Amino acid sequence: MNSFLKSSTMTIYFKIVAIGCSMLLAGCSMQQNPEIQLQVVNDSNAVIGKMHAQKIVVYQILPRLFGNINQTKRYYGTIAQNGCGKFGNINQKALASLHQMGITHVWYTGIIEHASMNDYSAYDIKPDDADVVKGRAGSPYAIKDYYDVDPDLAMDVKNRMAEFEALIRRTHDAGMKVIIDFVPNHVARGYNSDAKPNYVSDLGERDNKDKAFDVHNNFYYLPNQQFIVPPDYDPLGNEMALNEDQVFEEYPAKATGNDVFKPTPSKDDWFETVKLNYGVDIMSERKTYFDSLPRTWKMMTDILEYWAAKGVDGFRCDMAEMVPVQFWNYAITRVKSNHPNLIFISEIYNPNAYQTYLTQGKFDYLYDKVGLYDAVKRLIQNKGNTEDITRCWKTEQKDISDKMYRFMENHDEQRISSADFAGSPQQGYGAMVLSATLGSGPIMIYNGQETGEQGLGVEGFGGEDGRTSIFDYWTMSSMQGWINQYKYDGYALADDEKKVREFYAKLLTICNKYESIYGPNFYDLQTANRANTAYKNMYSFLRYTTNECLLICVNFSDTTYTGTVTLPASFASQLSGLDNSSPIDLLSNQKCSYRNGKAEVKVLPKQAQLIKIY
Repeated sequence: MNSFLKSSTMTIYFKIVAIGCSMLLAGCSMQQNPEIQLQVVNDSNAVIGKMHAQKIVVYQILPRLFGNINQTKRYYGTIAQNGCGKFGNINQKALASLHQMGITHVWYTGIIEHASMNDYSAYDIKPDDADVVKGRAGSPYAIKDYYDVDPDLAMDVKNRMAEFEALIRRTHDAGMKVIIDFVPNHVARGYNSDAKPNYVSDLGERDNKDKAFDVHNNFYYLPNQQFIVPPDYDPLGNEMALNEDQVFEEYPAKATGNDVFKPTPSKDDWFETVKLNYGVDIMSERKTYFDSLPRTWKMMTDILEYWAAKGVDGFRCDMAEMVPVQFWNYAITRVKSNHPNLIFISEIYNPNAYQTYLTQGKFDYLYDKVGLYDAVKRLIQNKGNTEDITRCWKTEQKDISDKMYRFMENHDEQRISSADFAGSPQQGYGAMVLSATLGSGPIMIYNGQETGEQGLGVEGFGGEDGRTSIFDYWTMSSMQGWINQYKYDGYALADDEKKVREFYAKLLTICNKYESIYGPNFYDLQTANRANTAYKNMYSFLRYTTNECLLICVNFSDTTYTGTVTLPASFASQLSGLDNSSPIDLLSNQKCSYRNGKAEVKVLPKQAQLIKIY
């Protein structure tokens, strides 16, 4: 799905091999019809693009959660009380099981060392001040040392980097690629690299702190002002860290990561981080100074090179639009010159900047959060309209649908099964099918999504919000039956959890089995079905190549839809040879019927059918 049809007429040929007087295609018996010619004329409901080699299917792992089988779940619990997953817990069996489920890439979240409340000074790691750490475990996005990995995740702290490098090798051996986070906009308030190479200067080490802004400073400063710790930020206010005293010595104060240019950020700000300076004088009408290469550009590019050299295959770039697009052009171009197969994923929330971050910024993929994710979340909660989906790909994505990185869960969003979102995993099935098949770009699931994790519990800083906390030591209850004491065989899963995992395994496997899904061609069927008033909560579309055609129908209502889906005349007239055939719903393996351009479907509430027409 790369561009709209640009000519007045486009002809697509579907080759069908004749066998005697009839043919058998995809298990459907059809009348002889050696060539079906499909002509689409001036149709804005169609999108075409280039064929991808495969569908990228990403599994996001937060290792701190993923391998943790400790079920204590104490509020604001320490690592000793609540436990923590390790690199070594993600063993060959776990990775083989993920690959078998259809995963092609694993995004390891929280790998690079970030600020926490644990004391590893015995390993020459400078302790962090608890007043500028969110939760006991700390935010994975408050990077403390860009040249080290999180010691919490190591079985042997002194060999922590070797353990991560072994995980990279295991992932590759299992047939998958490795993605990690790159957090370019901000670092931990107490950033201090004790693992950097000797030739590397630390961030801020050479700054002129007397200047609020200097093109070669790494940080922004508030001269003559002392940083002031925000008020008590413990959600329940009844258990604070023992070494928290509401004092953190920072003079002069630095600007906070979410562009707060005052010494008193609030508890709702990213107060645990400081903003990095890429040569933009934010306080002076965002005037830019790029002619003299800002020192931060090269330092951050060197960090990307460091991790790419370790075998990392891609970077999910946190809050990429808060960093000037010119930096991305500089960094991605240089890193890809040495590692051409790297992929760069932009966390971005401004559709008006999409094209810029793809063309000028050189990103491979962009988050599709404010478009498709938000649209289908509204539909699941009975607050939206299926026309929002058509509007999404027409007005927001246009010719970049194959560049959109889609998901229904990640570490920032509420769990589908939580009461705050859908209430059960089944309520999200249809939306997940839609997200996985609407475009040829990547699809992602978050650890625990495939077993119906609900995000229950008041973890600490995270609170009870339908998410699984990224700030606290915690565990995922629904995953324990699959982990099964690190056998990763699913033997101890409850029956309902097994069914959820089976659904995800089937869907994700389909994504890479059928070329029409990772291929370029898409046709929106809403116009052809708009007159059917019973269809108002349905969304359907076609994905097709010369070899196959899939009809995807998603029911966003609370009742079963039993009826027809009409194909436009331009399609139906060319598919008359399919009359009386028996297309198959790939998700349920049930036969459907197709005749005179109409497919008979039965779609359960909030679920989907993925029908192979031929």
